[in-house]
Amino acid sequence: MSLTVAILGLAVLVLVHEAGHFFVARAVGMTPRKFYLGFGPPLVKRVRNGVEYGIAAIPLGGYVKIPGMHRPSPGDVRQSVPAEEQRRLAPELDELDAALERGDEESARAVVARLEPELPQNRQLQELDWSLAPDAYWRQKAWKKVAVIAAGPLTNVLLAFVLFIGVYMVSQIHLTRTVDSVLRGSPAAAAGLRGGDEIVVIAGHRVTASDISRTINGTHGRPFRIVVVRDERRVTIGPLRARLDQGFYRVGFRISAVSGAGEPFPTAVWDATRLTWLVTSETVKSVGGLFVGSGTHDISSAVGIVRVTSQAARQSVQDYLWVIGLVSLSLALLNLLPVLPLDGGHIVMSLAERIRGRSFSQLAYMRYSAVGLTLFVFLLYLGLRNDFTGGPS
Repeated sequence: MSLTVAILGLAVLVLVHEAGHFFVARAVGMTPRKFYLGFGPPLVKRVRNGVEYGIAAIPLGGYVKIPGMHRPSPGDVRQSVPAEEQRRLAPELDELDAALERGDEESARAVVARLEPELPQNRQLQELDWSLAPDAYWRQKAWKKVAVIAAGPLTNVLLAFVLFIGVYMVSQIHLTRTVDSVLRGSPAAAAGLRGGDEIVVIAGHRVTASDISRTINGTHGRPFRIVVVRDERRVTIGPLRARLDQGFYRVGFRISAVSGAGEPFPTAVWDATRLTWLVTSETVKSVGGLFVGSGTHDISSAVGIVRVTSQAARQSVQDYLWVIGLVSLSLALLNLLPVLPLDGGHIVMSLAERIRGRSFSQLAYMRYSAVGLTLFVFLLYLGLRNDFTGGPS
């Protein structure tokens, strides 16, 4: 059951993302042609006001079809037609390519209308028909294109923010100074730290619950001691050295936490804002670290995300919503990477077209997409490696 809930949660995040594109596209005059729940063959569909709404066979996320993402080019339809059909329809295809070459869109639309009965299932012809429409994406002003594309990730950010506020208002987890557990083979275990110890001093500094991780990280691997209260007596642990782990110095123990009353709305909004900024900055650092060989152990694939979300669903509703919020925010940030076919790549292309004064061809988009697909393969490899092997050896 928890696995199903986890998958449905991720599907909702994708659906929310696509809904952002859909509603903003309609608001700025680009009527989407399709809005589907799920992927694959349609199970149910209905056309209303020029939009085909449907439910597809694979219940994962959804998609929105915005008309005319690319400027039409001569030869696009011809290449999608079998050789025998090309010979039979040569006059019409020649006329279509000539009209597109000279920019005569009215004549091109007339040829498309004559070809539709001959090629009823040709997707490229349908794409061309949409690309010639007045509300086609490629012919819109730059600000409209950027607004439509940015709406998807921004909707995910908004959802994450709302979930964070809700969790903060319902209940709050308060850290204590009590050790919950010690990891086997860690510096803390070797030094004799035990579960139930209450930490009072680290490296000569009295600490609160929120200071513990920061103070240990501040030792930067230098030897230090920990003073704890054990069985009502003060015990000194160490010296011990913290190990560098995922960019932080740690000694290998977990702190206990207790649930407390939720926060008032203004405080919850402030804490949600701080958390959103923290996750954003850390994600940017992690992505930037990939280009210098660090941060590869922080990448996770869909397998790992589902696993973590499933575990959270088993623990509590609050934990589940917390993780869903973090995944929603991460999905938004990764989608803003400036490569195609991600949203960030489309934003970059829209701005470049504004500076250039004319739109790029579909071939230019395909070439730029090759960069993004290469990055996808690299990230997928890192994510699967970390999820199944626990990271690099």
